[in-house]
Amino acid sequence: MRKKKQTPQKGMTMLTMIENLKDAARKRALYRQTRDEIARMPLDVALDLDIYPGDADRIAWTAVYGRG
Repeated sequence: MRKKKQTPQKGMTMLTMIENLKDAARKRALYRQTRDEIARMPLDVALDLDIYPGDADRIAWTAVYGRG
């Protein structure tokens, strides 16, 4: 049996939409903070952790949003 796909407007209350926006804002802030911390990490520390600072965007995205 296939589930019927809901459109964003159906079943979404104003409170649900606000909570989704808050969640998205929290994740975006966490992503930016994580990305900036990785990018600013001293090179010797980054290499010890097997992290390339140039990959800060990808690493932070995966940490916050998961595989995408």
